[in-house]
Amino acid sequence: MAGITSYGAYVPLLRMSRKVMSAATGWSSSAMSLPGEKAVANYDEDSLTMATAAAIDCLNGGSREAVDGLYFATTTPPYRERQNAGIIATALDLRPEIRSCDFSDSLKAGTGALLAAIDAVTAGSDKNVLVCASDCRLGMGGSPQEVIFGEGAAAFQVGTENVIASLEGRYSLTLDFMDQWRMDGDRFNRSWEDRWTRDEAYTKFIPQAITGLLKKCGLEAKDFAKVIFPCIYLREHAAIARRLQLEPEQVQQEMLTTLGDTGTANSLMMLVAALEDAKPGDKILVASYGNGSDAMYFQVTDQIEKVRDRRAIKKHAESRKDLTSYEKYSAFRNVIPMEMGVRGEVGPTMVSMMWRDRKTILGLCGAKCKKCGTPQYPYQRVCVNPSCGAIDEMEYYRFSDKNGKLFSYTGDSLAYSVSPPEFYGIVEFEGGGRFAFNLTDCELDQLSVDMPVEMTFRKKYLDQVRGIHGYFWKAMPPRV
Repeated sequence: MAGITSYGAYVPLLRMSRKVMSAATGWSSSAMSLPGEKAVANYDEDSLTMATAAAIDCLNGGSREAVDGLYFATTTPPYRERQNAGIIATALDLRPEIRSCDFSDSLKAGTGALLAAIDAVTAGSDKNVLVCASDCRLGMGGSPQEVIFGEGAAAFQVGTENVIASLEGRYSLTLDFMDQWRMDGDRFNRSWEDRWTRDEAYTKFIPQAITGLLKKCGLEAKDFAKVIFPCIYLREHAAIARRLQLEPEQVQQEMLTTLGDTGTANSLMMLVAALEDAKPGDKILVASYGNGSDAMYFQVTDQIEKVRDRRAIKKHAESRKDLTSYEKYSAFRNVIPMEMGVRGEVGPTMVSMMWRDRKTILGLCGAKCKKCGTPQYPYQRVCVNPSCGAIDEMEYYRFSDKNGKLFSYTGDSLAYSVSPPEFYGIVEFEGGGRFAFNLTDCELDQLSVDMPVEMTFRKKYLDQVRGIHGYFWKAMPPRV
């Protein structure tokens, strides 16, 4: 029996009210009347860092050494020719002897990656595959896309042992339907008019996929505890539910008004939310959207109770901070070019060093002395314990999953930052080890000596001359 063995999610801390966006852009289209707010990735976040955070949530309490494969689905990969899944695998400190793959170019790439992972474990080629889906799409200022798009990530482990939700059926549609698209070189999504997308796509593809799955499995809509499907039009979302003869309690609450349309992660984030409340025996139907639809039928098992300790959607949604400046949001996305000054310039890129020290930089792995057990970062050959001083007696020691506390901190108004000032702090890790890190998702008056912090994988810089994204770990106050 193959299916989901664990789940996780990530929602950025920042939220922007659509009223703030309306006041800044002067919306005129009726499509701009969408209420609520959307989740906004910070300036040092992108689809890759959010996927890493969701994967960490998913791997909580599990063995990273047991992961055989990593699939990453997104329409907004930082790299078009460099495997993004490989960067995530390195950041998670997974074994190099794994299969990895990027899924892209369609909003249903997330469900496509999940189905591919289940196929792999069913066939026996892999035992444990980690699937991540994330998006950070950019709409042109004042466009419906800017209003609708939100940012977030979902992650699932797939296997055949300790399955919490087994895949019992599937049904897929592949249709070359152009409603939203983006070509190489395009920063912003392009789209056809709303009536085209609403009347010819959402209201037809979603019901067709769901009814196709029901017929294939010999089930009726009333048999499911939760039915999940995306729709960027609130009235049509309700109309589709009525057309499928679903009761209100069967329909998984959409996230459009609270987080926005998170692209490839949209349906999967709703699946995570459904699993958070699921009971053994529940049947869950999830359908995606994008050039057709994938519909899947999951049966929840009694193993669900063993994976409740997740931040997932609920805790992330409760942990929030208002972003009240549309100008700052635009600066985060480099829509408004910001003067970096000499202090903000990126020096010569040390590609060879990044390769040699990939476990130290991307995996945040230091050393632990085999003789005295002292951990230290970065990796060094000589033990820093003055009473030991052992040489070449080290083993790799991962700090990314360790909590710590602030030994000291400062705010720097001279250093370049998209969201000044820049914060730095000396972090003392539980179990030993100390190092200086940038701090993120915080304000200066929020910081204090000895306050707890945790590590988060973030974008460090973008070398626009060479087209290189630099990633490293930062410290932040715990979300919950």
